[in-house]
Amino acid sequence: MQRIIALDIGSVRIGVAVSDPLGFFAQGVAVLDAKGCWLSDLAKIAGEYEKPKLLIGMPRRTDGGEGPEAVRMRETAKSVQEYFCILKYPYPVHNQPYNKLRRQ
Repeated sequence: MQRIIALDIGSVRIGVAVSDPLGFFAQGVAVLDAKGCWLSDLAKIAGEYEKPKLLIGMPRRTDGGEGPEAVRMRETAKSVQEYFCILKYPYPVHNQPYNKLRRQ
């Protein structure tokens, strides 16, 4: 089964997790510097797996709407997709919406 590489992209760091072969669990494998050449680092990680899917977390507001962070994430997802297409990687990129829970 195809593995999933999930990205939690922040302004300083990018968390990278990889699913198990069945897609039930994910384990953190790297923290990348968002200011550096993280796309090439991500390509090295993706190269360790056979045709993984790339999943990028989509930040949502507590009301379910999208803010400026979501706009930035869509632009980042487009950059990731373009980078991997240029490198001829057959890795699809998926945006995964989720809601952040407010701690009370």
